[in-house]
Amino acid sequence: MLILENIGLRYPLPGQSSHSLQATLYQKVGGTIGLTGKASSQLVTYVEALKDINLTVTDGQRLGIIGHNGAGKTTLMRVITGVYPPTSGKIHAHGKISALTDFTLGMDQEQSGLKNIVFRLVFMGFTFKQAKQAVDEIVEFSELGEFIHLPVRTYSTGMFLRLAFAISTHFTPDILVLDEVIGAGDAAFQAKAQKRVRDLLDKSRIVIMSSHDLAAIKAFCSTAIVMKSGQIIAQGTPENMIQDYLGVQVPTNERH
Repeated sequence: MLILENIGLRYPLPGQSSHSLQATLYQKVGGTIGLTGKASSQLVTYVEALKDINLTVTDGQRLGIIGHNGAGKTTLMRVITGVYPPTSGKIHAHGKISALTDFTLGMDQEQSGLKNIVFRLVFMGFTFKQAKQAVDEIVEFSELGEFIHLPVRTYSTGMFLRLAFAISTHFTPDILVLDEVIGAGDAAFQAKAQKRVRDLLDKSRIVIMSSHDLAAIKAFCSTAIVMKSGQIIAQGTPENMIQDYLGVQVPTNERH
């Protein structure tokens, strides 16, 4: 189970008040922009990336997150996975969480691919013993061969993403958080990667996914939310939420 109670996330930006900067920040993190402070000398510009998020996801649910760019979808998922600590509210997570959002976090460009397997898995919360036991299978899946012994800064973008993907998807989590997955490698590897994602979707106890592919939300999810300006503005079936998002009116008594 995953419970979010009154979650808020605010970025303070002392001394920053230009409209161009505000517009840029809004595009990057979503939410709303405002000022706080009693006197003009104390005014601080802030971005309220998330506000009053209340959400409960139970065992067996597949939750889709829908919204335009800047709505707060990725920020919400980063809070759920612990990348961003919320500035208000509480998160209760019962089960191991794995994220396919920032799946290169915890990797060191100066270290070898082999060492990065251990670094990344430990960063994800696994023990050193579990990480070392997983090395051989991850190396095989990544198809990097002898490159696995070289520093990852020498990898092409595709090689680096293949390794990161192989590491991040090795274990089946209780709670899978899935953002738009970047394609990595050639067509054969992408087909293998898509199969692994489908396996994770099937086996994880809870799935939370964000995608601009509304057909995927409809196909894989049992419920959905629509986000705007860092808030959840609607929740219900994927079909109804997609209609809401596209601007099609749905009778109130049909929403859940």
